[in-house]
Amino acid sequence: MNKSDIPSKQKEAIAMLLDDHNKVRKLFKAFEKEKDEQKKQEIVEEACFNLTVHTQLEEKTFYPFLRECDPEKYGSMLNEALVEHGSAKDLIAQISGMTPEDALWEAKFTVLGEYVNHHVQEEEEEMFKQIIKDKLDLSEVAEQMKEAREALEAKQKA
Repeated sequence: MNKSDIPSKQKEAIAMLLDDHNKVRKLFKAFEKEKDEQKKQEIVEEACFNLTVHTQLEEKTFYPFLRECDPEKYGSMLNEALVEHGSAKDLIAQISGMTPEDALWEAKFTVLGEYVNHHVQEEEEEMFKQIIKDKLDLSEVAEQMKEAREALEAKQKA
């Protein structure tokens, strides 16, 4: 999805989420290419941090807004997204308690990347396109998301 194709009332909120998606995609690709274990560990930590902030942002702000707008239209999409988030959070918790020396560390991070890529594709191709088609005004939720991101990032780094 190209940010320039997003109408102004949806642009800020969707662009914020797209930026997150692109950032973690790049991290998963960098992980695949990286040979140095220390650098791989840093990539894993950064990706898990970004995914944790992103999922909380969606679950506490973006998804509730969509569900309130139209529970019938967005309900099943959001329910599926929450299940996918649950799987990702489980893997992040497992990975966080591991080191590169652990036998399944790399496999778990690779599977996390596969889950995330699937989830991102569905959001971008289904949910975001539906939001644009419905002409939802995301201006207010974008402001809430910015404030929530700042608070979540500060909390995660503490």
